[in-house]
Amino acid sequence: MVLTGAHYIYIIFMVIILISMIMKKESVVPCILGIFFLGLYFTNSFTGALNGIFNSFVVALNELGGIILIIGIMVALSKALEEINAINFMIRPFVKVIKKPVTAFFAAGIVMFIMSSFFWPSPACALVGAIFLPIAIRAGLPAMGLAVAINLFGHGLALSTDFIIQGAPAITAGAAGIPVESVINQGMPLFWIMAIVTISVSFYMLRKDMKNGMFDEELAISKEVEIEVKEVDLKAKISVLVVGIAFILDIVAMSMLDLKGGDATALLGGTAISLLIFINGLNNPKKSFDKVAEHVVHGLGFAISIFGVIIPIAAFFYLGDVHVVTAFGEVLAPGSEGLLADIGIALSQSVPFNNVAAASIETVVGAITGLDGSGFSGMSLAGSLALVFGNAINVNVAVLTALGQIAATWVGGGCLVPWSLVAAAAICGVSPMELAKRNFIPIMVGFVVTTIVAIFII
Repeated sequence: MVLTGAHYIYIIFMVIILISMIMKKESVVPCILGIFFLGLYFTNSFTGALNGIFNSFVVALNELGGIILIIGIMVALSKALEEINAINFMIRPFVKVIKKPVTAFFAAGIVMFIMSSFFWPSPACALVGAIFLPIAIRAGLPAMGLAVAINLFGHGLALSTDFIIQGAPAITAGAAGIPVESVINQGMPLFWIMAIVTISVSFYMLRKDMKNGMFDEELAISKEVEIEVKEVDLKAKISVLVVGIAFILDIVAMSMLDLKGGDATALLGGTAISLLIFINGLNNPKKSFDKVAEHVVHGLGFAISIFGVIIPIAAFFYLGDVHVVTAFGEVLAPGSEGLLADIGIALSQSVPFNNVAAASIETVVGAITGLDGSGFSGMSLAGSLALVFGNAINVNVAVLTALGQIAATWVGGGCLVPWSLVAAAAICGVSPMELAKRNFIPIMVGFVVTTIVAIFII
């Protein structure tokens, strides 16, 4: 495989983007410049290059539009449930059964995982944290312990797997040029190994510190904590029941009708919009039209705030695949499957490469891309690299993609970078820096074990 100037431009800007991420700088400008210079090469025209920037953004928006919408809709629904105090009704049973630290840790974590899977971690974090904090402290679990639980189960496990909304695997799979279900199904062992190892090590370290008296002063006042469970009316109870039944039926329908990827997302989105209208109509019929619009604006605003930076980054990495044709026309050489695929073939012909190198580099690069505080911004690169390595040594691209996705989200999704885990820290009243430090060793152990497993299964 003979590499052209376009391939070298793409490689140079991939390196520049990685360097910018390592330096904790936003990589939007390098991505746009990369698109521009590719445009100059392909079109030999300044205006053609400028057109290519916009067209590549359109490509990225088309690929990510469904994800942006489903996240916005789910956040809108969670806001509606929050306003009618329905979450308190959901949590009442836990007050009676949570009596010990271990129960508090895993109960809060599991609830956080479930809610994050449907409503996204950031909005779920505020709800779960606020309600579980007095319950956890009363049970003998320090605030830091609760912060660790909701952080690892939500921004770690739920965000890195994203089985329901499928935002994360859609981005990585799109960049790797493979179906979303391939990343989810074939990456399943890695998702769970990472979660089990990381959470187990974290809980072990927490219990050890508790036995050594690190949190004695905080826990000494636990008996003075009053647990306030607000009264909820019949409307809130009905809303919780209807939401629960609706999503259970969605899951059943997905299984029976074999709905995956975009079809599954569309079902969830349509259901959530219907529930949003129902809840607001039930709670306040006279103002329901205005409230639905308010919640939709809130949800979409939240989604755009996350994906606004991701679109130009994804635009650059999508050009590594056949999407380059959409942005610049028929510019690929005959027989080429895309810039990244060509680079992978050339790499396999010139550089000694094996499973160990591929898996290790995928993990390291995925983690580096998360240093900007957004696990999503690096997912396109993780998927693209998986495609390069898969073509280079003929290994399972889906497993490598899942590995890169895990590394990017566990670092940047809100578990290691202090400014991205501030939600969990703030709601529990602990330092984001201290929470990041406490997560560091468990996540590093998880990366090592998960990467070793990936080496053997790719």
